Amino acid sequence: MTDLSQYLPILIFLVIALGLSSVIVFLPLGVARLTGTHQPNADKNSEYECGFPAFEDPRSQFDVRFYLVAILFIIFDLEAAFLFPWAVSLKLTGWAGWTTMMVFLGELAIGLAYAWKKGALDWE
Repeated sequence: MTDLSQYLPILIFLVIALGLSSVIVFLPLGVARLTGTHQPNADKNSEYECGFPAFEDPRSQFDVRFYLVAILFIIFDLEAAFLFPWAVSLKLTGWAGWTTMMVFLGELAIGLAYAWKKGALDWE
């Protein structure tokens, strides 16, 4: 039989976390509803960008190349995040760490060459 009293602090922590998060989310909404003037009209509910009316339908589709460039940016940005700790710990990892990073960079270079060849980086 398991002694469930060991889990009591975790349950208390979860109840407190749920209560605090509910207060943080719902208290400002309630205060704003009670103290503010809630009179929606067409001007308040209209969409605007930088003070100007929207130029076109906000549900227009983006070109898939936009997303492709964004994903490539994230991939190569994460590469930089991996390079800095590797460079700091290179003395500890030795040749095994160096070889592993060269394989990683080689894979990224092959992926970049593939994306370049497919025209993913061409913007019109």
